[in-house]
Amino acid sequence: MAGWSEKVLEIDLSTQTYKTYPLDMDMARLYIGGRGLGARLLWDLVGPGVDPLSPENVLIFTNGPLTGTGYQTSNRFSVTTKSPLTGTILDANSGGFWGMQFRKTGYDVMIVRGKSDKPVWIEIKNAAITFHDASDLWGMRVFALTEKLGQNNNKRNVLCIGPAGENLSRIAAIMNDRERALARGGPGAVMGSKNLKAIVVEGKDRPEIVDKDQFKFLLYEARKSLAQSPLTSQALPEFGTVVLMNIMNNVGALATRNHQQTQFEGAEAISGEELTDNYLVRNASCWACPIGCTRISRTEKVEGEGPEFESTWAFGAQCGIADLPAIIEANALCNDLGLDTISVGSTIACAMELSEKNFMDSELRFGRADQLAPTIEAIATRSDIGADLADGSLRLATKYGHPELSMSSKGLEMPAYDPRGMQGQGLLYATSNRGGCHMRGNMVGPEVLGAPKLIDRFQVQGKSSFVILHQNTAAAIDSLVLCKFTNYGVAEEYFARVLSAVTGIKYSTGDMIKVGERVWNLERLYNLREGFTNKDDTLPPRLLNEAPTDGPSKGWVVQLEPMLKEYYRGRGWDENGIPTKKKLAELDLEVLL
Repeated sequence: MAGWSEKVLEIDLSTQTYKTYPLDMDMARLYIGGRGLGARLLWDLVGPGVDPLSPENVLIFTNGPLTGTGYQTSNRFSVTTKSPLTGTILDANSGGFWGMQFRKTGYDVMIVRGKSDKPVWIEIKNAAITFHDASDLWGMRVFALTEKLGQNNNKRNVLCIGPAGENLSRIAAIMNDRERALARGGPGAVMGSKNLKAIVVEGKDRPEIVDKDQFKFLLYEARKSLAQSPLTSQALPEFGTVVLMNIMNNVGALATRNHQQTQFEGAEAISGEELTDNYLVRNASCWACPIGCTRISRTEKVEGEGPEFESTWAFGAQCGIADLPAIIEANALCNDLGLDTISVGSTIACAMELSEKNFMDSELRFGRADQLAPTIEAIATRSDIGADLADGSLRLATKYGHPELSMSSKGLEMPAYDPRGMQGQGLLYATSNRGGCHMRGNMVGPEVLGAPKLIDRFQVQGKSSFVILHQNTAAAIDSLVLCKFTNYGVAEEYFARVLSAVTGIKYSTGDMIKVGERVWNLERLYNLREGFTNKDDTLPPRLLNEAPTDGPSKGWVVQLEPMLKEYYRGRGWDENGIPTKKKLAELDLEVLL
Protein backbone atom coordinates (compact mmCIF):
# COMPACT_ATOMS: atom_id res chain seq x y z
CA MET A 1 0.00 0.00 0.00
CA ALA A 2 1.37 3.41 -0.93
CA GLY A 3 2.37 5.59 2.01
CA TRP A 4 3.81 2.72 4.01
CA SER A 5 6.56 0.26 3.13
CA GLU A 6 4.60 -2.31 5.18
CA LYS A 7 7.77 -3.73 6.76
CA VAL A 8 9.03 -3.94 10.32
CA LEU A 9 12.68 -4.62 11.14
CA GLU A 10 13.25 -6.15 14.58
CA ILE A 11 16.80 -6.38 15.94
CA ASP A 12 17.81 -8.44 18.98
CA LEU A 13 21.12 -7.17 20.30
CA SER A 14 21.46 -10.05 22.77
CA THR A 15 21.88 -12.52 19.91
CA GLN A 16 22.89 -10.02 17.21
CA THR A 17 20.15 -11.33 14.97
CA TYR A 18 17.27 -9.69 13.14
CA LYS A 19 14.02 -10.51 11.46
CA THR A 20 11.53 -8.69 9.29
CA TYR A 21 7.78 -9.05 9.15
CA PRO A 22 4.76 -7.24 7.69
CA LEU A 23 3.45 -4.12 9.39
CA ASP A 24 -0.07 -4.54 10.78
CA MET A 25 -1.89 -2.29 8.32
CA ASP A 26 -5.04 -1.99 10.43
CA MET A 27 -2.82 -0.60 13.16
CA ALA A 28 -1.10 1.73 10.66
CA ARG A 29 -4.40 3.20 9.46
CA LEU A 30 -5.46 3.93 13.06
CA TYR A 31 -2.14 5.35 14.29
CA ILE A 32 -0.51 6.46 10.98
CA GLY A 33 3.18 6.37 11.99
CA GLY A 34 5.76 8.18 14.11
CA ARG A 35 4.57 8.87 17.65
CA GLY A 36 1.21 7.15 17.22
CA LEU A 37 2.52 3.91 15.81
CA GLY A 38 5.36 3.90 18.33
CA ALA A 39 2.93 4.28 21.24
CA ARG A 40 0.74 1.44 20.00
CA LEU A 41 3.72 -0.91 19.61
CA LEU A 42 5.20 0.04 23.00
CA TRP A 43 1.88 -0.84 24.64
CA ASP A 44 2.36 -4.44 23.50
CA LEU A 45 6.13 -4.69 23.94
CA VAL A 46 6.94 -3.05 27.29
CA GLY A 47 4.61 -3.71 30.19
CA PRO A 48 4.55 -2.50 33.80
CA GLY A 49 7.53 -3.21 35.99
CA VAL A 50 10.13 -3.10 33.22
CA ASP A 51 13.24 -1.12 34.22
CA PRO A 52 13.81 1.43 31.42
CA LEU A 53 17.55 0.67 31.48
CA SER A 54 17.11 -3.11 31.33
CA PRO A 55 17.35 -5.31 28.21
CA GLU A 56 13.54 -5.71 28.37
CA ASN A 57 12.99 -2.10 27.33
CA VAL A 58 12.96 -1.39 23.58
CA LEU A 59 13.76 1.45 21.22
CA ILE A 60 11.14 1.83 18.49
CA PHE A 61 12.25 3.99 15.55
CA THR A 62 9.40 4.99 13.26
CA ASN A 63 8.85 7.19 10.23
CA GLY A 64 5.51 8.18 8.68
CA PRO A 65 3.65 7.90 5.35
CA LEU A 66 4.90 11.34 4.30
CA THR A 67 8.54 10.76 5.28
CA GLY A 68 10.87 11.06 2.34
CA THR A 69 8.14 12.09 -0.11
CA GLY A 70 9.48 15.61 -0.49
CA TYR A 71 6.48 17.23 1.20
CA GLN A 72 7.53 20.22 3.29
CA THR A 73 9.50 19.08 6.41
CA SER A 74 8.97 15.38 5.62
CA ASN A 75 12.42 14.63 7.00
CA ARG A 76 11.50 13.76 10.56
CA PHE A 77 11.40 10.47 12.44
CA SER A 78 10.53 9.38 15.95
CA VAL A 79 11.83 7.12 18.71
CA THR A 80 9.53 5.64 21.36
CA THR A 81 10.59 3.96 24.59
CA LYS A 82 9.93 3.91 28.31
CA SER A 83 11.69 6.93 29.78
CA PRO A 84 14.52 6.35 32.25
CA LEU A 85 14.05 9.92 33.51
CA THR A 86 10.31 9.91 34.19
CA GLY A 87 9.08 6.30 33.95
CA THR A 88 6.37 7.49 31.55
CA ILE A 89 5.86 6.62 27.93
CA LEU A 90 8.36 8.63 25.90
CA ASP A 91 8.62 9.64 22.31
CA ALA A 92 11.01 12.15 20.81
CA ASN A 93 11.31 13.20 17.19
CA SER A 94 14.10 14.83 15.25
CA GLY A 95 14.73 16.54 11.92
CA GLY A 96 17.78 16.63 9.70
CA PHE A 97 18.35 13.87 7.14
CA TRP A 98 18.48 10.53 9.00
CA GLY A 99 14.70 10.03 9.00
CA MET A 100 14.46 10.48 5.24
CA GLN A 101 17.35 8.04 4.73
CA PHE A 102 15.83 5.49 7.14
CA ARG A 103 12.62 5.56 5.11
CA LYS A 104 14.62 4.83 1.98
CA THR A 105 15.90 1.58 3.52
CA GLY A 106 12.37 0.25 3.05
CA TYR A 107 11.19 -0.01 6.66
CA ASP A 108 8.40 1.79 8.50
CA VAL A 109 9.54 0.60 11.92
CA MET A 110 12.78 -0.59 13.52
CA ILE A 111 12.50 -2.22 16.95
CA VAL A 112 15.73 -2.65 18.92
CA ARG A 113 15.56 -5.00 21.91
CA GLY A 114 17.97 -6.85 24.22
CA LYS A 115 21.53 -5.91 25.13
CA SER A 116 24.80 -6.65 23.38
CA ASP A 117 27.62 -8.24 25.43
CA LYS A 118 30.02 -5.63 24.09
CA PRO A 119 29.70 -2.27 22.31
CA VAL A 120 28.24 -2.60 18.83
CA TRP A 121 27.08 -0.41 15.96
CA ILE A 122 24.60 -1.34 13.26
CA GLU A 123 24.78 -0.59 9.55
CA ILE A 124 21.61 -0.78 7.46
CA LYS A 125 22.52 -0.54 3.81
CA ASN A 126 19.52 -1.09 1.62
CA ALA A 127 18.29 -4.55 2.68
CA ALA A 128 21.51 -5.68 4.38
CA ILE A 129 21.92 -5.48 8.17
CA THR A 130 25.44 -5.69 9.57
CA PHE A 131 26.60 -5.73 13.20
CA HIS A 132 30.01 -4.11 13.79
CA ASP A 133 32.22 -4.22 16.86
CA ALA A 134 32.19 -0.73 18.44
CA SER A 135 34.75 -1.37 21.18
CA ASP A 136 37.18 1.10 19.63
CA LEU A 137 34.40 3.70 19.23
CA TRP A 138 33.16 3.56 22.84
CA GLY A 139 34.04 6.83 24.51
CA MET A 140 34.08 8.85 21.29
CA ARG A 141 32.20 12.10 21.16
CA VAL A 142 29.41 12.70 18.68
CA PHE A 143 31.11 15.00 16.16
CA ALA A 144 34.19 12.81 15.67
CA LEU A 145 32.14 9.60 15.58
CA THR A 146 29.67 11.00 13.04
CA GLU A 147 32.52 11.91 10.72
CA LYS A 148 34.32 8.58 11.23
CA LEU A 149 31.23 6.57 10.30
CA GLY A 150 30.86 8.46 7.03
CA GLN A 151 28.07 11.01 7.49
CA ASN A 152 27.01 12.29 4.06
CA ASN A 153 23.76 14.24 4.33
CA ASN A 154 21.88 12.87 1.33
CA LYS A 155 23.53 9.43 1.08
CA ARG A 156 24.62 8.01 4.41
CA ASN A 157 23.40 9.22 7.79
CA VAL A 158 24.64 8.56 11.29
CA LEU A 159 22.63 8.29 14.52
CA CYS A 160 24.62 7.76 17.70
CA ILE A 161 25.14 8.43 21.38
CA GLY A 162 28.00 10.27 23.06
CA PRO A 163 29.68 9.70 26.42
CA ALA A 164 26.53 10.83 28.29
CA GLY A 165 24.51 7.93 26.88
CA GLU A 166 27.31 5.47 27.55
CA ASN A 167 27.39 6.60 31.18
CA LEU A 168 23.60 6.19 31.44
CA SER A 169 22.85 9.81 32.22
CA ARG A 170 19.06 9.94 32.41
CA ILE A 171 19.14 13.25 30.50
CA ALA A 172 21.20 11.83 27.61
CA ALA A 173 20.07 12.36 24.02
CA ILE A 174 20.33 10.28 20.87
CA MET A 175 22.03 12.45 18.23
CA ASN A 176 21.61 12.26 14.45
CA ASP A 177 23.32 14.04 11.56
CA ARG A 178 25.89 15.41 14.04
CA GLU A 179 23.82 18.12 15.75
CA ARG A 180 20.20 16.96 15.66
CA ALA A 181 18.76 15.37 18.75
CA LEU A 182 16.13 12.99 20.04
CA ALA A 183 16.65 14.80 23.25
CA ARG A 184 13.97 14.68 25.88
CA GLY A 185 13.46 12.06 28.57
CA GLY A 186 16.76 10.20 28.28
CA PRO A 187 16.54 7.95 25.19
CA GLY A 188 20.35 8.17 24.91
CA ALA A 189 20.64 6.29 28.22
CA VAL A 190 18.37 3.51 26.89
CA MET A 191 20.62 3.17 23.85
CA GLY A 192 23.69 3.17 26.10
CA SER A 193 22.18 0.49 28.34
CA LYS A 194 22.03 -1.75 25.27
CA ASN A 195 25.72 -1.14 24.42
CA LEU A 196 24.53 0.28 21.10
CA LYS A 197 26.79 3.11 19.95
CA ALA A 198 25.38 3.99 16.52
CA ILE A 199 22.97 3.14 13.70
CA VAL A 200 24.04 4.11 10.18
CA VAL A 201 21.54 4.06 7.32
CA GLU A 202 21.85 4.06 3.56
CA GLY A 203 18.80 3.52 1.34
CA LYS A 204 17.59 3.74 -2.21
CA ASP A 205 13.83 3.02 -2.05
CA ARG A 206 11.57 5.91 -3.03
CA PRO A 207 8.20 6.19 -1.28
CA GLU A 208 5.22 5.63 -3.52
CA ILE A 209 2.56 8.30 -3.99
CA VAL A 210 -0.92 7.34 -5.22
CA ASP A 211 -2.15 10.67 -6.58
CA LYS A 212 0.97 12.44 -7.87
CA ASP A 213 -0.89 15.37 -9.45
CA GLN A 214 -2.79 16.16 -6.24
CA PHE A 215 0.42 15.78 -4.27
CA LYS A 216 2.21 18.30 -6.49
CA PHE A 217 -0.70 20.74 -6.18
CA LEU A 218 -0.67 20.48 -2.37
CA LEU A 219 3.10 20.85 -2.33
CA TYR A 220 2.69 24.10 -4.27
CA GLU A 221 -0.14 25.33 -2.05
CA ALA A 222 1.77 24.57 1.15
CA ARG A 223 4.86 26.39 -0.11
CA LYS A 224 2.69 29.40 -0.96
CA SER A 225 1.07 29.38 2.50
CA LEU A 226 4.41 29.15 4.26
CA ALA A 227 5.67 32.08 2.17
CA GLN A 228 2.66 34.17 3.21
CA SER A 229 3.04 33.54 6.95
CA PRO A 230 5.22 36.18 8.65
CA LEU A 231 6.39 33.55 11.16
CA THR A 232 7.61 30.99 8.63
CA SER A 233 8.75 33.38 5.92
CA GLN A 234 10.37 36.15 8.00
CA ALA A 235 10.73 35.66 11.76
CA LEU A 236 12.07 32.09 11.79
CA PRO A 237 14.39 32.41 8.75
CA GLU A 238 15.76 35.78 9.87
CA PHE A 239 16.21 35.21 13.60
CA GLY A 240 15.64 31.49 14.14
CA THR A 241 13.64 30.22 17.08
CA VAL A 242 15.58 32.57 19.39
CA VAL A 243 13.30 35.31 18.03
CA LEU A 244 11.08 34.34 20.98
CA MET A 245 13.54 35.57 23.63
CA ASN A 246 12.53 39.23 23.66
CA ILE A 247 8.87 38.39 23.01
CA MET A 248 8.57 36.10 26.03
CA ASN A 249 10.54 38.49 28.21
CA ASN A 250 8.35 41.43 27.25
CA VAL A 251 5.15 39.62 28.27
CA GLY A 252 6.66 38.47 31.57
CA ALA A 253 6.67 34.75 30.77
CA LEU A 254 10.41 34.05 30.48
CA ALA A 255 11.38 31.72 33.33
CA THR A 256 14.45 33.18 35.04
CA ARG A 257 16.89 31.83 37.68
CA ASN A 258 15.12 28.51 38.15
CA HIS A 259 11.70 30.16 37.74
CA GLN A 260 12.29 32.60 40.61
CA GLN A 261 11.43 35.49 38.25
CA THR A 262 9.49 35.82 35.01
CA GLN A 263 11.67 38.43 33.30
CA PHE A 264 15.44 38.48 32.67
CA GLU A 265 17.37 41.75 32.61
CA GLY A 266 19.89 40.18 30.21
CA ALA A 267 17.35 38.96 27.61
CA GLU A 268 18.45 41.44 24.93
CA ALA A 269 22.05 40.23 25.15
CA ILE A 270 21.01 36.63 24.39
CA SER A 271 18.26 37.42 21.87
CA GLY A 272 17.83 36.25 18.30
CA GLU A 273 18.70 39.74 17.13
CA GLU A 274 22.03 39.61 19.01
CA LEU A 275 22.77 36.16 17.65
CA THR A 276 22.07 37.29 14.09
CA ASP A 277 24.07 40.51 14.35
CA ASN A 278 27.23 39.10 15.93
CA TYR A 279 27.48 35.31 15.73
CA LEU A 280 25.50 34.09 12.71
CA VAL A 281 27.51 32.48 9.93
CA ARG A 282 24.60 31.39 7.74
CA ASN A 283 21.18 29.74 7.75
CA ALA A 284 20.66 26.04 7.12
CA SER A 285 17.72 23.68 6.64
CA CYS A 286 16.63 20.15 7.26
CA TRP A 287 15.89 18.03 4.18
CA ALA A 288 12.82 19.30 2.24
CA CYS A 289 12.32 22.30 4.51
CA PRO A 290 11.64 25.73 2.94
CA ILE A 291 11.58 27.52 6.32
CA GLY A 292 15.26 27.27 7.19
CA CYS A 293 15.23 28.18 10.89
CA THR A 294 18.58 26.48 11.59
CA ARG A 295 21.35 28.90 12.56
CA ILE A 296 25.01 28.17 12.02
CA SER A 297 26.76 30.27 14.64
CA ARG A 298 30.40 30.85 15.51
CA THR A 299 32.44 32.01 18.49
CA GLU A 300 36.21 32.04 18.92
CA LYS A 301 36.00 28.42 20.12
CA VAL A 302 33.22 26.67 18.17
CA GLU A 303 31.17 26.75 14.96
CA GLY A 304 28.01 24.73 14.46
CA GLU A 305 24.21 24.53 14.50
CA GLY A 306 22.21 26.44 17.07
CA PRO A 307 21.55 27.31 19.69
CA GLU A 308 17.76 27.08 19.50
CA PHE A 309 15.57 29.26 21.72
CA GLU A 310 15.10 26.64 24.42
CA SER A 311 18.83 25.92 24.67
CA THR A 312 19.66 29.63 24.77
CA TRP A 313 17.10 30.10 27.53
CA ALA A 314 18.24 27.05 29.53
CA PHE A 315 21.86 28.20 29.73
CA GLY A 316 20.85 31.89 29.71
CA ALA A 317 17.87 33.23 31.64
CA GLN A 318 17.32 30.02 33.61
CA CYS A 319 20.92 30.18 34.89
CA GLY A 320 20.97 33.99 35.08
CA ILE A 321 23.67 34.14 32.38
CA ALA A 322 23.77 36.87 29.70
CA ASP A 323 26.99 35.70 28.00
CA LEU A 324 25.92 34.58 24.51
CA PRO A 325 29.30 33.11 23.42
CA ALA A 326 29.35 30.93 26.55
CA ILE A 327 25.79 29.81 25.79
CA ILE A 328 26.66 28.95 22.18
CA GLU A 329 29.63 26.92 23.41
CA ALA A 330 27.56 25.16 26.09
CA ASN A 331 25.03 24.17 23.43
CA ALA A 332 27.78 22.79 21.16
CA LEU A 333 29.31 20.88 24.06
CA CYS A 334 25.96 19.23 24.88
CA ASN A 335 25.60 18.20 21.24
CA ASP A 336 29.09 16.71 21.21
CA LEU A 337 28.54 14.81 24.47
CA GLY A 338 24.95 13.80 23.61
CA LEU A 339 22.88 15.67 26.23
CA ASP A 340 19.43 17.28 26.34
CA THR A 341 20.12 21.02 26.60
CA ILE A 342 16.82 21.88 28.32
CA SER A 343 17.25 19.34 31.10
CA VAL A 344 20.96 20.09 31.49
CA GLY A 345 20.42 23.86 31.79
CA SER A 346 17.46 23.52 34.14
CA THR A 347 19.29 20.95 36.30
CA ILE A 348 22.29 23.29 36.61
CA ALA A 349 19.89 26.13 37.53
CA CYS A 350 18.33 23.90 40.20
CA ALA A 351 21.81 23.16 41.59
CA MET A 352 22.59 26.89 41.58
CA GLU A 353 19.54 27.64 43.70
CA LEU A 354 20.23 24.70 46.05
CA SER A 355 23.79 25.97 46.47
CA GLU A 356 22.90 29.64 46.99
CA LYS A 357 20.42 28.60 49.69
CA ASN A 358 23.04 26.37 51.35
CA PHE A 359 21.05 23.20 50.77
CA MET A 360 23.91 21.81 48.67
CA ASP A 361 27.64 22.25 49.12
CA SER A 362 28.91 23.50 45.76
CA GLU A 363 30.38 26.60 44.14
CA LEU A 364 27.63 26.85 41.52
CA ARG A 365 26.05 30.31 41.41
CA PHE A 366 23.60 32.11 39.12
CA GLY A 367 25.32 34.25 36.51
CA ARG A 368 28.60 32.27 36.48
CA ALA A 369 29.12 31.60 32.74
CA ASP A 370 32.55 30.13 33.46
CA GLN A 371 30.91 27.22 35.32
CA LEU A 372 28.79 25.98 32.40
CA ALA A 373 31.36 24.00 30.38
CA PRO A 374 33.07 22.17 33.27
CA THR A 375 29.70 21.26 34.79
CA ILE A 376 28.41 19.88 31.48
CA GLU A 377 31.59 17.79 31.07
CA ALA A 378 31.10 16.45 34.59
CA ILE A 379 27.48 15.50 33.88
CA ALA A 380 28.40 13.51 30.78
CA THR A 381 31.12 11.58 32.60
CA ARG A 382 29.32 11.36 35.97
CA SER A 383 32.41 12.82 37.61
CA ASP A 384 32.62 15.21 40.60
CA ILE A 385 29.44 17.29 40.84
CA GLY A 386 28.19 15.68 37.63
CA ALA A 387 27.45 12.47 39.51
CA ASP A 388 24.63 14.33 41.27
CA LEU A 389 23.36 16.21 38.21
CA ALA A 390 23.47 13.42 35.60
CA ASP A 391 20.00 12.10 36.46
CA GLY A 392 18.11 15.38 36.21
CA SER A 393 16.82 18.05 38.57
CA LEU A 394 14.14 16.07 40.43
CA ARG A 395 16.52 13.34 41.63
CA LEU A 396 19.07 16.07 42.47
CA ALA A 397 16.65 18.24 44.45
CA THR A 398 15.16 15.19 46.19
CA LYS A 399 18.62 14.03 47.29
CA TYR A 400 19.20 17.40 48.97
CA GLY A 401 15.80 17.43 50.64
CA HIS A 402 14.05 20.01 48.45
CA PRO A 403 12.21 18.33 45.56
CA GLU A 404 10.04 21.44 45.25
CA LEU A 405 13.02 23.25 43.68
CA SER A 406 12.98 20.99 40.62
CA MET A 407 11.16 22.90 37.90
CA SER A 408 9.69 19.80 36.35
CA SER A 409 6.40 18.02 35.79
CA LYS A 410 6.32 14.21 36.06
CA GLY A 411 10.11 14.54 36.41
CA LEU A 412 10.78 16.21 33.04
CA GLU A 413 12.29 19.69 33.21
CA MET A 414 9.97 22.35 31.77
CA PRO A 415 11.07 24.64 28.93
CA ALA A 416 11.31 28.44 28.83
CA TYR A 417 7.67 29.52 29.02
CA ASP A 418 6.73 30.46 32.60
CA PRO A 419 3.10 29.37 32.95
CA ARG A 420 2.29 32.06 35.51
CA GLY A 421 2.12 34.33 32.46
CA MET A 422 0.33 31.74 30.30
CA GLN A 423 -2.41 29.83 32.10
CA GLY A 424 -3.03 27.40 29.25
CA GLN A 425 0.66 26.54 29.14
CA GLY A 426 0.46 25.56 32.80
CA LEU A 427 -2.40 23.17 32.13
CA LEU A 428 -0.51 21.80 29.14
CA TYR A 429 2.63 21.09 31.21
CA ALA A 430 0.62 19.44 33.99
CA THR A 431 -1.27 17.09 31.67
CA SER A 432 1.52 16.27 29.21
CA ASN A 433 1.99 12.52 28.94
CA ARG A 434 5.79 12.74 28.79
CA GLY A 435 6.07 15.42 31.48
CA GLY A 436 6.78 19.18 31.32
CA CYS A 437 7.08 19.77 27.61
CA HIS A 438 6.22 22.48 25.08
CA MET A 439 6.08 20.15 22.08
CA ARG A 440 2.85 18.41 23.12
CA GLY A 441 0.76 21.37 21.95
CA ASN A 442 2.51 24.64 22.72
CA MET A 443 0.13 27.42 23.73
CA VAL A 444 2.58 30.18 22.78
CA GLY A 445 0.73 30.51 19.46
CA PRO A 446 -2.73 31.47 20.77
CA GLU A 447 -1.64 32.94 24.12
CA VAL A 448 1.25 35.14 22.92
CA LEU A 449 1.77 35.21 19.14
CA GLY A 450 -1.86 35.37 18.01
CA ALA A 451 -1.53 32.27 15.84
CA PRO A 452 -4.07 31.35 14.64
CA LYS A 453 -5.78 33.98 16.83
CA LEU A 454 -4.95 35.69 20.11
CA ILE A 455 -6.73 34.63 23.29
CA ASP A 456 -6.41 36.06 26.81
CA ARG A 457 -3.33 34.40 28.30
CA PHE A 458 -4.61 34.91 31.86
CA GLN A 459 -8.04 33.50 31.11
CA VAL A 460 -8.84 30.34 33.08
CA GLN A 461 -12.43 29.40 32.23
CA GLY A 462 -12.71 27.72 28.85
CA LYS A 463 -8.93 27.43 28.41
CA SER A 464 -8.95 23.63 28.54
CA SER A 465 -10.72 23.33 25.18
CA PHE A 466 -7.84 25.16 23.47
CA VAL A 467 -5.29 22.96 25.24
CA ILE A 468 -7.08 19.75 24.26
CA LEU A 469 -7.30 20.81 20.60
CA HIS A 470 -3.62 21.74 20.51
CA GLN A 471 -2.60 18.49 22.19
CA ASN A 472 -4.62 16.40 19.74
CA THR A 473 -3.31 18.35 16.75
CA ALA A 474 0.29 18.01 17.93
CA ALA A 475 -0.14 14.25 18.37
CA ALA A 476 -1.50 13.99 14.81
CA ILE A 477 1.39 16.02 13.33
CA ASP A 478 3.88 13.91 15.32
CA SER A 479 2.32 10.80 13.82
CA LEU A 480 2.71 12.01 10.23
CA VAL A 481 5.79 12.88 11.16
CA LEU A 482 6.16 16.61 10.24
CA CYS A 483 7.72 19.70 11.82
CA LYS A 484 5.16 21.63 13.87
CA PHE A 485 6.42 24.93 12.48
CA THR A 486 4.57 24.11 9.26
CA ASN A 487 1.32 24.43 11.21
CA TYR A 488 2.01 28.17 11.61
CA GLY A 489 1.44 28.53 7.87
CA VAL A 490 -0.43 25.42 6.77
CA ALA A 491 -3.83 24.43 8.19
CA GLU A 492 -4.64 20.92 9.43
CA GLU A 493 -6.89 20.47 6.40
CA TYR A 494 -3.83 20.35 4.14
CA PHE A 495 -2.21 17.63 6.25
CA ALA A 496 -5.30 15.45 5.79
CA ARG A 497 -5.40 16.13 2.06
CA VAL A 498 -1.74 15.35 1.47
CA LEU A 499 -2.01 12.15 3.54
CA SER A 500 -4.96 11.14 1.35
CA ALA A 501 -2.99 11.91 -1.82
CA VAL A 502 -0.01 9.83 -0.70
CA THR A 503 -1.89 6.81 0.69
CA GLY A 504 -5.04 6.74 -1.41
CA ILE A 505 -7.04 6.51 1.84
CA LYS A 506 -9.53 9.31 2.41
CA TYR A 507 -8.64 11.24 5.57
CA SER A 508 -10.64 14.32 6.62
CA THR A 509 -9.46 17.00 9.03
CA GLY A 510 -11.68 15.40 11.67
CA ASP A 511 -10.07 12.03 11.03
CA MET A 512 -6.64 13.54 11.64
CA ILE A 513 -7.68 15.17 14.91
CA LYS A 514 -9.27 11.90 15.99
CA VAL A 515 -5.98 10.09 15.36
CA GLY A 516 -4.33 12.65 17.62
CA GLU A 517 -6.96 12.13 20.32
CA ARG A 518 -6.55 8.35 20.05
CA VAL A 519 -2.79 8.66 20.49
CA TRP A 520 -3.19 11.01 23.47
CA ASN A 521 -5.59 8.63 25.22
CA LEU A 522 -3.38 5.62 24.51
CA GLU A 523 -0.41 7.41 26.08
CA ARG A 524 -2.61 8.22 29.07
CA LEU A 525 -3.57 4.55 29.40
CA TYR A 526 0.10 3.57 29.28
CA ASN A 527 0.98 5.93 32.13
CA LEU A 528 -2.00 4.78 34.20
CA ARG A 529 -0.85 1.19 33.71
CA GLU A 530 2.57 2.28 35.02
CA GLY A 531 0.97 3.59 38.21
CA PHE A 532 0.64 7.30 37.45
CA THR A 533 -2.53 8.98 38.75
CA ASN A 534 -4.26 12.35 38.63
CA LYS A 535 -1.96 13.46 41.47
CA ASP A 536 0.85 13.52 38.91
CA ASP A 537 -1.04 16.09 36.80
CA THR A 538 0.54 18.97 38.64
CA LEU A 539 3.27 21.62 38.65
CA PRO A 540 6.07 22.67 41.03
CA PRO A 541 4.64 24.42 44.13
CA ARG A 542 6.43 27.63 43.15
CA LEU A 543 4.22 28.02 40.08
CA LEU A 544 1.05 27.35 42.05
CA ASN A 545 1.79 29.47 45.12
CA GLU A 546 4.47 32.10 44.45
CA ALA A 547 3.34 35.01 42.28
CA PRO A 548 5.86 37.28 40.51
CA THR A 549 6.29 40.53 42.42
CA ASP A 550 6.76 42.69 39.35
CA GLY A 551 6.42 42.72 35.57
CA PRO A 552 3.45 41.99 33.28
CA SER A 553 2.61 38.74 35.14
CA LYS A 554 2.75 40.33 38.59
CA GLY A 555 0.35 38.70 41.06
CA TRP A 556 -0.42 35.63 38.94
CA VAL A 557 0.02 31.99 39.83
CA VAL A 558 -1.26 29.07 37.75
CA GLN A 559 -4.95 28.41 38.50
CA LEU A 560 -4.55 24.72 37.86
CA GLU A 561 -7.38 23.07 39.77
CA PRO A 562 -10.36 24.66 37.95
CA MET A 563 -8.67 24.17 34.58
CA LEU A 564 -7.89 20.54 35.40
CA LYS A 565 -11.49 19.72 36.31
CA GLU A 566 -12.68 21.29 33.10
CA TYR A 567 -9.95 19.46 31.19
CA TYR A 568 -10.97 16.02 32.48
CA ARG A 569 -14.59 16.69 31.49
CA GLY A 570 -13.55 17.96 28.08
CA ARG A 571 -11.46 14.84 27.52
CA GLY A 572 -14.35 12.54 28.40
CA TRP A 573 -12.47 11.24 31.45
CA ASP A 574 -13.85 10.72 34.94
CA GLU A 575 -13.07 12.99 37.90
CA ASN A 576 -9.87 11.01 38.56
CA GLY A 577 -8.54 11.58 35.08
CA ILE A 578 -9.30 8.06 33.81
CA PRO A 579 -10.71 7.70 30.29
CA THR A 580 -14.28 6.39 30.38
CA LYS A 581 -15.35 3.23 28.56
CA LYS A 582 -17.47 5.37 26.28
CA LYS A 583 -14.47 7.49 25.27
CA LEU A 584 -12.27 4.44 24.72
CA ALA A 585 -14.92 2.81 22.54
CA GLU A 586 -15.25 6.00 20.53
CA LEU A 587 -11.49 5.90 19.85
CA ASP A 588 -11.23 2.13 19.13
CA LEU A 589 -9.15 1.69 22.27
CA GLU A 590 -11.50 -0.52 24.31
CA VAL A 591 -9.81 -3.63 22.91
CA LEU A 592 -6.67 -2.79 24.89
CA LEU A 593 -8.36 -3.23 28.27
